[in-house]
Amino acid sequence: MSVTVYGIPGSPYVRAVLLGCEEKGVPYDFQHMQMGETKSPEHVARHPFGRIPAFEHNGFAFYETQAILRYIDVVFPGPALQPEEPRAAARMNQLAGICDWYFFPQVSATIGFQRLIKPLMGGSADEAVCAEALPNATRCVTEIARLLGDAPYLAGAQLSIADLMLAPHIAFFAMTAEGERLLAGATNVGAWIARMEARDSMRKTDFFPKAKAA
Repeated sequence: MSVTVYGIPGSPYVRAVLLGCEEKGVPYDFQHMQMGETKSPEHVARHPFGRIPAFEHNGFAFYETQAILRYIDVVFPGPALQPEEPRAAARMNQLAGICDWYFFPQVSATIGFQRLIKPLMGGSADEAVCAEALPNATRCVTEIARLLGDAPYLAGAQLSIADLMLAPHIAFFAMTAEGERLLAGATNVGAWIARMEARDSMRKTDFFPKAKAA
């Protein structure tokens, strides 16, 4: 068995794939990439859109986080990451879509980037960008809280791909002042991310510095 994951440490999407490997007990080789390396000819050959992660298993190479997680779940033994019950599966798929279409572009790529990534690059947060993104962040957290309800995991009683996708983004967002305030109000989401952070898979894939953003 040969599994290779290509990506930049700290990327929520890369972390989601690593979480899938950890939860299924799949040994993997994590090829650490540097900022800017995603557009290199070598990586574009793996991922023509120059994004991360990229994945390879025994010569079969592909990309897209949801596709990778579903493949990992089907191909490798271990606890199922996709519920069989139709409504739970629909909820999982819905929340994975919320991650890709709303949380990532409206929260991680705005507030998360401004507060956490720009300072690592020697810059400072653009307060106007953060302020403009806050209503969208509030909407995302409020809807995730509503869908989660009093269940232990996002799709119900069972850990699923939805948890693996959203946990890295929300853990990232929780390191910002905006995230800390919103999660303090959404107590069930705060309890859920604390539950996720306690899992071995999350501890083993935590590459991001824990200092809070200003």
